[in-house]
Amino acid sequence: MCGIVGYIGRRDAVPVLLEGLRSLEYRGYDSAGLAVIYRNRLQVTKTAGRVQDLRDRVSERTKATVGIGHTRWATHGEPNDINAHPHTDAEGRIAVVHNGIIENAEQLRDALTGRGVKLASDTDTEALAHMIAAEATEGTPLEDAVRRTLRRVDGTYGLVVLDTQNPNELVVARNGSPIVLGIGESEMFVASDVAALVRYTKQVVYLDDAEVATVHAADYTTASLDEREPGGARKTPTTVEAEAGDYELGSFENYMRKEIYEQPEALRRALRGRLDERFATAKLGGIDLDARQLRSIRQVKFLGCGSAYYAGQMGAVLTEELARIPSDAEPASEFRYRNPVVDPDTLYVAVSQSGETLDTLMAVQELRRKGGQVIGAVNVVGSAIGRECGHGVFLHAGPEIAVCSTKALTNMAASFALLALLLGRVRDLSAASGQRIVAGMRALPGQLDEVLAAEEEITEVARRFAGAEHMFFIGRVRGWPVAREGAQKLKEVSYVHAEAYQAAELKHGPLALIDSSMPSVVVVPADDLQSKNISTIEQIKARGGPVIAVTSADLPTGLADAVIRVPRAEPELEPLLLNVPLQLLAYHVAVKLGRDIDKPRNLAKSVTVE
Repeated sequence: MCGIVGYIGRRDAVPVLLEGLRSLEYRGYDSAGLAVIYRNRLQVTKTAGRVQDLRDRVSERTKATVGIGHTRWATHGEPNDINAHPHTDAEGRIAVVHNGIIENAEQLRDALTGRGVKLASDTDTEALAHMIAAEATEGTPLEDAVRRTLRRVDGTYGLVVLDTQNPNELVVARNGSPIVLGIGESEMFVASDVAALVRYTKQVVYLDDAEVATVHAADYTTASLDEREPGGARKTPTTVEAEAGDYELGSFENYMRKEIYEQPEALRRALRGRLDERFATAKLGGIDLDARQLRSIRQVKFLGCGSAYYAGQMGAVLTEELARIPSDAEPASEFRYRNPVVDPDTLYVAVSQSGETLDTLMAVQELRRKGGQVIGAVNVVGSAIGRECGHGVFLHAGPEIAVCSTKALTNMAASFALLALLLGRVRDLSAASGQRIVAGMRALPGQLDEVLAAEEEITEVARRFAGAEHMFFIGRVRGWPVAREGAQKLKEVSYVHAEAYQAAELKHGPLALIDSSMPSVVVVPADDLQSKNISTIEQIKARGGPVIAVTSADLPTGLADAVIRVPRAEPELEPLLLNVPLQLLAYHVAVKLGRDIDKPRNLAKSVTVE
């Protein structure tokens, strides 16, 4: 994995490919490359560097109207020029770019070397290029050669194939890794993300799993991998709402800070038309469940990975508080491997910003196989999880570019608050309590503006503690998932080791690590557990540990070494506000340490491998 671009048409392909790859840099990568057909031959350029390094290597004399490009996040083989994509067969006829993991790659590679094929790289992808070339005998359509190859492949892929003997087409396939076609006038685009397409077209076609497409400049056909009839069909295009400007930095120095500041408006979009003052409830037509079906739900389980999992934990707390339904969150990556008991009266909520997170997608498929009731919460229309679920909640966060999720996480939590309110109001949540939550949610975007206005104070706290090698993040009940997400943010963007603990668990082991070099970030909502959280701070201080309190409460003077304040909200909703200072804290620690904010090492935005 990570980013794919393809083009066929009348334009000069190289600038289109390079610009598309630049648009996908946010996904995280360690090498880049492209291949075009130039004077009836493949011309391949690759580098273990950035897209700008690739741009510098491409000859200005190279003119082509068809080509493919890739940014790679290493899975098989170290990041170097040889392992970078595209990969070719021995004769230089076929070029392939590929996202995903071929699980039987070793067997395929062994079979190729047994036939005398000399493999140049350590990758799984190179095997595909040789296998397709072997199948593409005279008279065999390229699409058929790709089909025959993929029927021998176990694993996930989003791939594009370029063939010098069929220079007027690209063959595209998908299984577990996103691929989208962009439809222009006498030109076609291929990408792993619409971010690479929106400057050229708004009309797109999302491929489904086990689907193959043949793309010409003027048309395209799609068919299932097992399709035996020639010709295929044309899927109906959909219109992308995003604008090219949504993917640009504007006046901001990086995407993470831009997206932190976009949260108030993103939250307003998520709430627009979904709060019902008259009946003190929420409107979520996308879940397609009437009041009778909602009342039949006996449990809610949120499934996600990373920040989506922590947002699910916030949703579980909200659902139990407002709807009085047993609720829980679980990493989607664990769910499908433990042979889960799937209860037909449980509502499962699959959470993913990209809608393509493989572990979450596979959990959804496992649930559907077992008859589970599952809805999606995704931020990308047409994404695999959205299509697989069929029903759900669209997050309306807008394009999120930075690897570290900020505005999508906030909108996830807000969407779960809406779901909890809806479930509560068809049960025992009173109209007065419902009106209180509706009013509280209406106030949240403005309160987020207040949090952001205090950035300079948070910056000073970050500078004071940026030298720490380790940090604890401590929370209790509502504050526990906030603490987990705060630790996640600090780790992924600053590389400072951070661990989250439930406040009451400190004395069962972690307290042994507290000393003057170990700061603790303690999340203190203004709720009925405030005195318990103050007691936790006092325990840490008694052992000489510095404390940063993130709070909406009025704490005793001098209790903490630093205090970051947020406005007081309805108690159930305060986690949505308490998250944001922790985003800014992590961001400014990373800035102080000189980190690459939008491209944390070893990480990718959309994780489409296990």
